Amino acid sequence: MKTSNPTLQTALTIAGSDSGGGAGIQADLKTFHAFGVFGTSAITAITAQNTLGVQAVYPIPADIVREQIHSVATDLRPAAFKTGMLATAALVDLVADAIVDEALPRYVLDPVMVATSGDRLLDVDAERAVASRLLPLCELATPNLPEAMVLLGVDADDAPSGPGAEARLREFARDLVGMGARAALVKGGHLEGDEVIDVLFDGREYRVWRRPRLVTASTHGTGCTLSAAITAGLAHGQSLDDAVERALEFVARAIAAAPGLGAGHGPLNHFVALDESASAVPID
Repeated sequence: MKTSNPTLQTALTIAGSDSGGGAGIQADLKTFHAFGVFGTSAITAITAQNTLGVQAVYPIPADIVREQIHSVATDLRPAAFKTGMLATAALVDLVADAIVDEALPRYVLDPVMVATSGDRLLDVDAERAVASRLLPLCELATPNLPEAMVLLGVDADDAPSGPGAEARLREFARDLVGMGARAALVKGGHLEGDEVIDVLFDGREYRVWRRPRLVTASTHGTGCTLSAAITAGLAHGQSLDDAVERALEFVARAIAAAPGLGAGHGPLNHFVALDESASAVPID
């Protein structure tokens, strides 16, 4: 007899595979599991990478990506989903069409463009397609500062800095909503200083999070993990504010408890406790 668990929500990630296990599909599925949602996936690219960088990127044929999305949408219907690395403009267009055709709900757009190592993960045409095709479909966009500048066409020489940096983050979040996103979370981890500032704008009001900066090289996969954690929260029916806040807290703890793997930018500890009062799972 077929049984079901009506309390178990499903989430979908449409993203690239990270052979090093710290980012991409691997990080998303680990995060979904940590947040108690059943993770499904559509792989858009295979990468050869580790903590030192990205050695190769091989996009998956478009028809295979489309079939993966359709297979999940028609049987393991996600309560929320996210996109990460999409590699090419053709894949961006295909995914945008699939989102509409399958009527996928509660979309978190992580516009993955550059790896933590600095390696490019998206070609220029694909960057434009993300802005024109995906931003208008998403419930939330989660760019870091360089990604927000690319999406908005802001020159690298005009990057925010100093006392006015928070105001510029607010401006970027507002402008991304103006381009079609329902809400935008602009992550300020690339700003200099002892404090990390993240700004959320939902089209009506701003919310700002400030945390002491953790001095560490274990930052590989932070963006993937954050967007996956928000997606999981939305799948559980949380409000956007609550999902973002819980995700930010989880990522901060996961960075602080990172296992120190690899010789470059190491992965987070995805086994860390969801709540501060609980005990983290150590990685020896």
